[in-house]
Amino acid sequence: MIDHTGIVVSDFEQSKSFYGAALEPIGLLLIAEYLASTTGSTDIAGFGQPPEAEFWLTHGNPGSVRVHVAFRVHNHAAVEAFYNAALAAGGRDNGAPGLRPQYHPNYYAAFVLDPDGHNIEAVCHQPE
Repeated sequence: MIDHTGIVVSDFEQSKSFYGAALEPIGLLLIAEYLASTTGSTDIAGFGQPPEAEFWLTHGNPGSVRVHVAFRVHNHAAVEAFYNAALAAGGRDNGAPGLRPQYHPNYYAAFVLDPDGHNIEAVCHQPE
């Protein structure tokens, strides 16, 4: 079981704003932030359900390798809310909400590209 994960982002403030908007509809909030003056190296921000951060942003150079992160949600409406909020926050469409039966019959997901091109997904594995 994964306790937490994170990605490197090139524009910390832009990405913090994007993820704040995109993740809020699925119940993940910005709950921790540590600036470089505190960490001694770089700015980091953690999103999750209080009191624990599960998804972290680290300011840096993401390089040419983009990552894929999928957030599990409990219903189709949450997938759609994530997708709409992410697009409104500046994300780019990488797969509108819908069934992906090639994965399994109930795989309902949406994909967006974040400001650095990371592929971010919200997925529900339950039938609606």
